[in-house]
Amino acid sequence: MAQTLVMGNPAAVAAKNKLAADFRKKGIIIALLSGLLYGFYTAFMTLGMSLGIWVEWYGENSGLSAFAVMFLLSAIGAATTDTCSAIWAMSIAKARGRFGDFVRCIKTKPGLVMVAAAVIGGPLASTAYVVGLQQAGSIVVPISALCPAVGAILGKFLFKQQLNARMMLGISICFFASFLIGSTGLGEDAPANLLVGILFGFIAAICWGIEGCVCGYGTSMIDPEVGITIRQVTAGVSNLIILVPLFGIISGVDAFGMVAQSFTDMNALPWFILAGLSAYLTFMFWYKGNAMSGAALGMSCNGTFSFWGPFCCWIVLGVLFGFEGWSMPPIAWAAAVIMVIGIFIIAMNPMDLFKKKNGGAHEAA
Repeated sequence: MAQTLVMGNPAAVAAKNKLAADFRKKGIIIALLSGLLYGFYTAFMTLGMSLGIWVEWYGENSGLSAFAVMFLLSAIGAATTDTCSAIWAMSIAKARGRFGDFVRCIKTKPGLVMVAAAVIGGPLASTAYVVGLQQAGSIVVPISALCPAVGAILGKFLFKQQLNARMMLGISICFFASFLIGSTGLGEDAPANLLVGILFGFIAAICWGIEGCVCGYGTSMIDPEVGITIRQVTAGVSNLIILVPLFGIISGVDAFGMVAQSFTDMNALPWFILAGLSAYLTFMFWYKGNAMSGAALGMSCNGTFSFWGPFCCWIVLGVLFGFEGWSMPPIAWAAAVIMVIGIFIIAMNPMDLFKKKNGGAHEAA
């Protein structure tokens, strides 16, 4: 009855359409903030790994092997950030009265699925991501942004999800953009480990693509805020108890002692705390933006981190703190923008934006 009255009242219809449009626009802004915060998460984490005890560890006289410098330090950096993010997640859940829900949900089948996905996206993907950043710089960020393309391909084979011509076009655009980025490693002035860093960026994209596929099942039955808490806590704990000890044993060093130093170094720790908060918020805003603007458009807006990641690293590390090597060649900037377009095409048909806009105007009329 109420719906009939609204449909028969042009003013009410116009008000309803405006409310829906405003809600969607707010969702788009939140989803875009998710991409921006991912950029700050990358920049703050990398900054933390460039100060205090980390300068000594990366120095020539550290006594650490090449393996330890590449893998162990990256795992410790990822573990420090993920643990800070987990503390933020649990603190916020406690403040909002959701901590009991977190404890209950983590024991359920969907909760265990989220745990499994977080192990893939935590110690594996995040450590590969940090290795890539340390070896090749911010150029790795757009490479890791291939995860939606990887997720779409994996979803086709694992869950028989649709993979139509439009999505294939978007995937092709993303891989073309990654080829452009990789081509910057062919010049004489390229860093020696650039291609190695790009390789690990691809590994991170694959792991995050797998996580995205699996988490789709978990978040369909768990409140996103609780699901994010499960994800961040699992990532932090699994990093500390799996990869860090494993790499420490291989390297023959006291990995737990180094972890303790990482968490007590007051020069670096504040930036890890900010990185952890940014990591938590980027996931939170991603889920919230998806709910408000639609999953397809939310995914597209979040995919802008392929641009925001290098931009934030350049601003924070290059401009504000004066570290060298955080600028990108013009072709890489262009490729990052092209990849955003590819992600957008994978996630949704761009013509749907105009259809919804025109349809809303028609209804208002």
